[in-house]
Amino acid sequence: MIKVSVMYPNSSKCQFDVDYYCSRHLAMVTELLGNYLKGKEVEVGVAGGTPGETPLFIAVGHFTFDSIDSFRTCFGPHAKEIFSDTENFTNINPHIQISEIRV
Repeated sequence: MIKVSVMYPNSSKCQFDVDYYCSRHLAMVTELLGNYLKGKEVEVGVAGGTPGETPLFIAVGHFTFDSIDSFRTCFGPHAKEIFSDTENFTNINPHIQISEIRV
């Protein structure tokens, strides 16, 4: 199983509409990726590691798939549509990481 993490770095100039991301964007992604998508989770940053510190990421979306191949199969045909919707909820260029889930 793999996890695709889409991480939106926090900064003083970032804009991020959490409601749009959680309701509209994720609904679209879920529909487009179909049964290949095994799970999804959204985290919204509330604090950093020390008192008073801001979170490193304003939001992180996690998406699980059976394999990298299954992710590529379902994501590739819809990548342009998914990425073009980003301008509706943020001005942040996200960091994307694909990880193997071990535990």
